[in-house]
This record gives sequence, structure tokens and C-alpha cells, in this order.
Amino acid sequence: MKKILTVFGTRPEAIKMAPLVRALRERPGFEISVCVTAQHREMLDRVLALFDIVPEHDLDLMRNRQTLTDITCNILSGIGDVYEAAMPDAVLVHGDTTTTLAASLAAFYRHIPIGHVEAGLRTGDMWSPWPEELNRRLTDSVSTWHFAPTALARDNLIAEGVCESGVVLTGNTVIDALIGVTKRLEADPRLAGEMAARFPSIDWSRRIILVTGHRRESFGEPFRQFCTALRMLASCYPDVQIIYPVHLNPAVRVPAEQILSGLPNILMTGPQDYLPFVFLMSRAHFVITDSGGVQEEAPALGKPVLVTRDTTERPEAIAAGTARLVGTDIGTILGAASELLDNEDAYRQMACATNPYGDGHACERIIAALEKETAFAVRGNRSRTPAPACAHAGMSGIAGASSTGIIVPVLAELAAVHPRATPSVTRVADADDADARAA
Repeated sequence: MKKILTVFGTRPEAIKMAPLVRALRERPGFEISVCVTAQHREMLDRVLALFDIVPEHDLDLMRNRQTLTDITCNILSGIGDVYEAAMPDAVLVHGDTTTTLAASLAAFYRHIPIGHVEAGLRTGDMWSPWPEELNRRLTDSVSTWHFAPTALARDNLIAEGVCESGVVLTGNTVIDALIGVTKRLEADPRLAGEMAARFPSIDWSRRIILVTGHRRESFGEPFRQFCTALRMLASCYPDVQIIYPVHLNPAVRVPAEQILSGLPNILMTGPQDYLPFVFLMSRAHFVITDSGGVQEEAPALGKPVLVTRDTTERPEAIAAGTARLVGTDIGTILGAASELLDNEDAYRQMACATNPYGDGHACERIIAALEKETAFAVRGNRSRTPAPACAHAGMSGIAGASSTGIIVPVLAELAAVHPRATPSVTRVADADDADARAA
């Protein structure tokens, strides 16, 4: 029996780890437990309830106005007792949060093998996204298993010297979660009706633009420009409705309310739970976002994505044509949004592009890697000398169709979609013309 402890602390981590927790609990041979740090509290708890997950360990660390240093130190000092109690054979973490970094470092100090889900994403710029780029790099440096969601992420890891035998190409677990939630909405008209009833101000017959925006690197003037662009877009297209679930952070909420209030076709709501957010995303015409997760989810639903960042650690969507970098420049946002509203061919080209992020079977591939007995004997499986190429957990022969309407690729063909690139940074300036976007 292999004892696996999963550690996460934020809403996005919980969404992406939930299907893996459930799959591990259903698989014989694993004893799975969950530790949450509660880096987020209320938003995290709602995701746990949605996926019926009750953590065995809860550090309950969320405090008002705590700094990144506070979070890091509190996790490092608090999670040791959890590791001693759980005695895991391996710790699984996800992505790029401060929880991920601190939990990985604490496990490394105790010689516990670490599996990093969503490993290998890079922008090449340590300050964008900040501090996530650093968190990913340091977590990968102490991990035994690197579960890469795309071929490009896998290539990044190997180029940095990670042993190929420790890299598994899996797809992204967020697509597993998205497919599960979408199935629930499609199978239960009553539930879908309840979701629609939550938003009585929305006219569902109109084109809807779903917006999110909360990145730290955009705080201040860049975020004010972003909001100004939304206001101008709403004024230019009164027949379009803009729906913006506003983050609770005052650096986001205050300027958003100052700039966006008063227009009848802009609806600002509070943060949405995952189920209603997926419902909104499925009914949107397109999405404007700085969220990493939404860059992965929206293409799976056939929704074009305008990314309000200068760089992205998810360049696969840019290369595939499902997303476009627009930064926070007012003119660039207005131009790209207007093109999607006015040009049906441009819209169709993005909406029908191949989703590069998975087929809904990422959890199966992660579990297959963990089931190998020899993997648990490895401590710090990292070498500067490349190992022989490994079989990447059965990636071939997976159909690209889905009964849920989710757009899924044939994962064996992803390497052909995403050319190797070092570093894997895509910037606004690199994606200004159609040829660059189609590359």
C-alpha cells in the first residue's frame, strides 16, 4: 500500500488536484490523504465541497494582509507535524503557489519523494508571473516526478537537465476536472437552470464576454488601463454584456468599482465558485483573462481567449491559435476584442483551433507512473546526465472526441503541434501578427 499525501492551499490548486485525489482514492494500492494550508480559505472550502473532499489535515493559515514571507514561513513551520503524522511515501503538489514551494521544500528536507503536477511551465522571466515563475523552478528542482501537462513543458524540463525517466507527459488535470463538471451540468437541466438563475441580470440571448483579472504584476496603472479598456469596449458595443467576477483583493476590487460602475452592460459580481464559473464560461462568446487556469479551460470549451498579460507560461495556446496575448494596453485590448466581435472568420479561427491542454485522462497517467514500484525507491531523481528516453505513460491512440462537447486533442500528436522552444516565453511583442500567432 503506497501512502500518498497531497498538499494544496488555493482554489486553483484544489480544482486541478480534486480529480486526482478522487481517482487515487478509487484505485487499489493507494492510501491517499489530503493536507490543505488554506492559503485561500473560503474559496478553497467551496471547491472542496463541490468535489466532496474532506481534508485529513488543515493548517488554516489564511490571515489578513499576510505577506509571501509570512505564508512561506508558516507553512514550513506547520507542515512538519503533518509529515510526521502521515508518514507519506510521496507528496504530491501542484503548479506554482507559495504552498507548492513551501510544501515541496519541507518534503525535500525530510527525503520524501515529491511529485509535481503541472511541472515545466516557463516564461523565461523570473518576474513575470511573480512569484510563480520562481516557485515552479524551485519546486521542479527538488521533485522526483515531473508531471508535464504538454510536450513543451516536458521539453523545458529536459532542457534544464531533468532526467527523462522522471518526466511524464500527462495532459492537464484541469481538463479532467472541467469534463467532470460539464457532464454534471449537461446531465442535469435543473442544475443548469439553477446556475442561470444566479445571474438574473444577464440576457442570455446576447453575446457575453467573461472577464477575470487579478494578477499581482498588473496591480496599479496596468490594471487601471485594463479596466478602462473594458469600459470603452462596453460603450462601443452596447449590445454585448460583460460579466466580471471581481477578485476580493482591494488592489483589484477598488479600481474595478471606480472605473466600471454605472454602465448597464457591465455586470460585476463577487468571485464565483467553480460550478457557476464553468457555466458562465460555457455560455460566453469569448473570454478576457489573466488567469493561467482559464487559458487552459476556455479553449477546451471552444472559447477564444484574450490574455491580458505581457508573457505567458502557457504558450501552447498562443501557438495553437486558441489564445492571443494582448497585455494591458487599452488599444490592443480594444482592437483584439473588436475583431472577435466584428469578424466572424477571425472568431471562428480561434474558436475552432485545437485545444492543446489535454483529453481528460491526465489523472490516469499520473497514477500509472506512481504505480511503478521502483519509483518510490528514488530520492531526488535528477541528473545532469540525460537518461535513456522513457515511455511517457501510454500517450498514443487516445481518441480526440468527447461526448461532453469538450474539445480534446489526440495527445500523441501534441508534440507536432508545439515546436520545441527555449526559453518557452511568449510575449505580446512576439504575437502581434497573424503569422506569429499561427506559428
